[in-house]
This record gives sequence, C-alpha cells and structure tokens, in this order.
Amino acid sequence: MSVERTLHHFPLDPASRQVRLALGEKRLPFAETHVRWWEQPDDFIALNPSGVPPVLVEETSKGRLAVCETRAILEHIEEQNPEPPLLGRDPAERAEARRLLQWFDRKFDAEVSAFLLHEKMEKRLLGYGAPDLANLRQGREALRHHLRYIEHLLAERDWLAGRRISLADMAAAAHISVIDYFGDVPWNDVPVARTWYMKIKSRPCFRPLLVDRWPGMAPAPHYHDLDF
Repeated sequence: MSVERTLHHFPLDPASRQVRLALGEKRLPFAETHVRWWEQPDDFIALNPSGVPPVLVEETSKGRLAVCETRAILEHIEEQNPEPPLLGRDPAERAEARRLLQWFDRKFDAEVSAFLLHEKMEKRLLGYGAPDLANLRQGREALRHHLRYIEHLLAERDWLAGRRISLADMAAAAHISVIDYFGDVPWNDVPVARTWYMKIKSRPCFRPLLVDRWPGMAPAPHYHDLDF
C-alpha cells in the first residue's frame, strides 16, 4: 500500500530529529513542513492539540492518519515498517533501547536541554532576553555527566543499547546534535563518545540534519563536518 508522509516539525527540536533519523534509517520518504511551534499556529493545533512537534501525517487509499508525539510516532514507524528493526532483535536489547529512550527524553532533557537549549535557543525564539550564565554552567556540567555515562555504556558495546544501532542511539544523537549546533559539547574530553557520534553522524539518515539552519542562529563551525 502506497503511503505519502508529511512530517510537521521544527528542525532544531530534538524530538523532531529523532523521528527524522528513524524515517531516514528505514529509508522511508517523507515531505517536511517546518512549524513555528511557539506561535501556536491554528493549523498545527488542529493536528496536535498540545501544540508540540513533531506530527507525522500519513495519506493512504484508506484515509488520513495523524500520529502525534515522538514516542507514538517512533512506535508507529516500527510497527508498520519492522525492517530494519530499530529496537533490537532480542528482548534484552529492546528493553535496553526503551530504557535509554526514556533516559534521554526525560533525564537528559530535564538536566541538560532544559538549561542549554532554553537559554541559547528558546529565549531567542520567544524574545525572553539574554542567556542566564548560571543556567548555562549547570547545563554544561550535567552534559559532561551524561557524556561520561555514554562512554560507560560504550565500553562494552558497539552501540548504546547493544550490538546494533537502535532508537537509543538516535535519541541520544538527536539531543546532542542540537547542543552541538550551538557548540557546547566538549568533544575533546570524551573521545569514546566522540567516536560514537562520528559513526552515527556519518550515516545517510543523519546528513539532512547537518544542513539544518535557522535564521539568526548560526551553527558552530564544526557542526556539519563528519571528521571533526
């Protein structure tokens, strides 16, 4: 059955980037609509009453389906397109991938992104003034903790959840890539995490993220380099 997909998203949103990576890794074509979510546009609210991107809209001969919120979209993609599997092929790896999805979407987001991305991106979009230096310091210190945890996981694994790339890697890379856009990742201090990020950054699914730009917010000079 033919499926026409449109992803409504914000390019520098970690949640949206997870879905883009999953669609790209499964080689599922999709059109894109950029959403200025902070303006709460009526047409987007009609798709998702929470006003939060991403939303994946699928058109088929049977009708139209709007799938809202990141985890629901990722699970939908996995159910409808099981190959290649992005939750692992055995129960242990699937459980670990789900645990790490929750880790990055809840713990990393609250301890790192809520400070760094709020100060560097959201305040600018919302017109809230200059970044708070204390919040930036707190976010950067928490980022170092999470990068050390990534290195701990990779000490005995090829990818974060096990032997194969999974949604856990995509969640981590989606969050970290936006912070890297603003140049706040101390890559020289975490060589194992840096090698992992270079691996996922070199995959075809990641390439569209490297050309993302938003007016008034230029990326760090190394952002688009595969060998940085």
